[in-house]
Amino acid sequence: MHAVMTMTSKASHRAGRATQTRALASRLSPTVVALEMQRCYDLVEELGRGVVYLGSARRKETDAQYALARELARDVARALDCTTWSGVGPGFMDAVTKGALDADKPVGGFMILLESGQRGKLQPSRVHPYLPQSCYLTTSFFSARKHGLVDAGVRVSAQDRTAFIALPGGVGTLDEIFEILALLQLKRIGSAHDVPFIFMNYDGHYDGLLSFLARDMVASGALGAGELDPHFVVCDDNAAALAYLDQFYTQGGV
Repeated sequence: MHAVMTMTSKASHRAGRATQTRALASRLSPTVVALEMQRCYDLVEELGRGVVYLGSARRKETDAQYALARELARDVARALDCTTWSGVGPGFMDAVTKGALDADKPVGGFMILLESGQRGKLQPSRVHPYLPQSCYLTTSFFSARKHGLVDAGVRVSAQDRTAFIALPGGVGTLDEIFEILALLQLKRIGSAHDVPFIFMNYDGHYDGLLSFLARDMVASGALGAGELDPHFVVCDDNAAALAYLDQFYTQGGV
């Protein structure tokens, strides 16, 4: 009786493994992600690396911070003479896109088939309302989009003028912020030279987060005191951000 049960158990196990193998084989996501990542890398090479903006897709054009973000992107694009990168969606992403265009500088981005507030519903397609399709890609996977945004901000040569700038945002923005900070902290960003990371702390938006990192995370032992200090700066206004970038690149940005 025991032998029969053992044989049945083994047969069930083999059947389960066969079903799992067929299911994994039917998944197209690894192939699609790889293809999307390569397309993102190709677009970065075509348009050039530059400043990558992270931020909320929900801010309206009537928001005072929208105007600040647009002005920041315009002035940074002029100062660094580089491509402006973002998710080329609405909100702050639209603000920085328009800011770069105000400066008559190139724009690039990676649009996702899922917009904030849509409760997880993928859209069949997305076309930017005013940018030519040669400026952006539409991806179906966040992983490919993140790889593209990171690649757009790394410095392959000392002449590259790039940065990561975190405008106020929600969970999606925090996800992107911590992705990049973790890569910087672990020295896995893939950049041959240092890259500036700026928190744009408009109206104290990031005060709570920054306090949590510097106080609570250190108190719990999850971070060492000052461990993240080399990896970002906090700027309360555009003038401070522009001054920091000027100082960073004037002094060489090693």
